Amino acid sequence: MAEAYIVGAVRTPVGRRGGGLAAAHPADLGAHVLRALLERTGADPAAVEDVVFGCLDTVGPQAGDIARTSWLAAGLPDHVPGVTVDRQCGSSQQAVHFAAQAVLSGTQDLVVAGGTQNMSQVPIGYASRQAAVPLGLDQGPFAGSAGWRARYGDQPVSQFHGAEMVAEQWGLDRERLEEFALTSHRRAVRAIDEGRFAAETVRYGDVVHDEGPRRDTSAAKMAALPPLAAGGRLTAALASQVSDGAAALLLASERAVRDHGLTPRARMHHLSVRGEDPIRMLTAPIPATAHALKRAGLTIDDIDLVEINEAFAPVVLAWLRETGADPERVNVNGGAIALGHPLGATGARLMTTLLHELERTGGRYGLQTMCEGGGQANVTIIERL
Repeated sequence: MAEAYIVGAVRTPVGRRGGGLAAAHPADLGAHVLRALLERTGADPAAVEDVVFGCLDTVGPQAGDIARTSWLAAGLPDHVPGVTVDRQCGSSQQAVHFAAQAVLSGTQDLVVAGGTQNMSQVPIGYASRQAAVPLGLDQGPFAGSAGWRARYGDQPVSQFHGAEMVAEQWGLDRERLEEFALTSHRRAVRAIDEGRFAAETVRYGDVVHDEGPRRDTSAAKMAALPPLAAGGRLTAALASQVSDGAAALLLASERAVRDHGLTPRARMHHLSVRGEDPIRMLTAPIPATAHALKRAGLTIDDIDLVEINEAFAPVVLAWLRETGADPERVNVNGGAIALGHPLGATGARLMTTLLHELERTGGRYGLQTMCEGGGQANVTIIERL
């Protein structure tokens, strides 16, 4: 049976909005991790067969197939192509899936997967808003679709609305949500102070560490914040941070490992993606995880570490409730509430962190999942070697 191996994984520090990476062109962020990835693995750039990157809002500096642009901006060989993927927040996790599937199918042997996003320069949703206005259309990708309206009516399609729905359905009060968010910051600060991210990050200019974790936050400060919507539970402290960054992994076949003298660090044990209610939107990781574990022949207790994207605090808490996972194995170094969520890069960032933490702790299986626009969720299970 064919195998797909991770032989390298790197990321930039995650910059906060308007922070140290704000002025960086997203192609240069991508180029930075690509160069570091190839240098650290010792792989021949000329042997890479494709570059698959995730990115959302592909307008302005992120337009024009940012995967290809990043590769060329890195000064790497012209003959290597690139393709950009949009599965919303799961874009670069899907990029990893596409790269692994190419290797598993035997059609390619050495593929780069990753993502890049500069939300300081291109705010979330900017592409659809800018495209709609000059065309005289209502804003938003669903407006004007008779089929969508017939199926879902005029229900709001919003991640914030979805997060409030999840908090309501699972009975998660604001105090519990803030407790979770505070833990995310404390775990991220501890990880930085203990050097847990040192092996996976490559400094970009003066930015050495992730900029999002707040050392001075507290339960009292969170409790003082106004809700995002009148009467709602959610505040800015309970959502992922707007961020900038890039990450990249190198996937290799057994033949590539042998021919290029590469060192496998983990094998792709399972890849899948599932969908659920697009209005509630954020709960797909729950059925997607159940599906993945069943297909992989594992239980949640077999999983040593989990990285689930902290788009909003209710997402992870509902997932924990339904899966029965041990919270001490989940987002052990903090999540997007503290570390940030550079949309198109987050999937690869999570995978990079998961791999390095498995190596640090000696764990065997790691599971990654994240909620995505349209009510979708990717799940990846890797096995450390």
